Amino acid sequence: MEYHAMNAATASLRQPAEARQAEMVQAVLALAAQQEPASITTTDIAKAIGLSQGAVFRHFPSKQAIWLNVAQWLEATLLPLIQTAATSSPDPLESLGNIFRAHLQFVQENPGVPRFIFHELQQPADSPVKQQVAGMLQGYSGILIRVLQQAKAQGQVLPELDERSAATLFIGSIQGLVMQSMLAGFPALQPLIAGVLALYLRAICKDMSE
Repeated sequence: MEYHAMNAATASLRQPAEARQAEMVQAVLALAAQQEPASITTTDIAKAIGLSQGAVFRHFPSKQAIWLNVAQWLEATLLPLIQTAATSSPDPLESLGNIFRAHLQFVQENPGVPRFIFHELQQPADSPVKQQVAGMLQGYSGILIRVLQQAKAQGQVLPELDERSAATLFIGSIQGLVMQSMLAGFPALQPLIAGVLALYLRAICKDMSE
């Protein structure tokens, strides 16, 4: 009986800590939408969620640990979204379109995300945060490769298509759109999505008139 009471008490203590950590992740991304991620301090994070700087360090031992938690949240949030879109249709090309739109919708809803990702990938040191972001992108590429392999098996794309290169081009097309949007202050991406997606599909698809 005492064991169960202790477990309940521990869970009760852990839940607020997890909630605070989640708040800090969202605070970092909200701040990243407004300023350079490199300029974000633990004081900024504490102020954003109404805590003291000391309270921040009770949840994370360092700023690097906060950044790693942000990267882990990104992987845990974005990859399932992409996987759901990848299996949203029996038609692989339609699934590719759904992935394209889902990713850009996620960026529109979380404008701090691309700033955070670009900042980490530009760092010269191979930090745990950079490794986490790179691993997320590798997982994303793996999902795309599987969809492209399905498209090839169904005869929808060029038989000589290199799926890895096509996955790289897909992600690069999204990154290009996001960068253009960032330069313009994050206007709506919707008017550009259809045109860029159509160009991508035209580049990889088999000419069905042959």
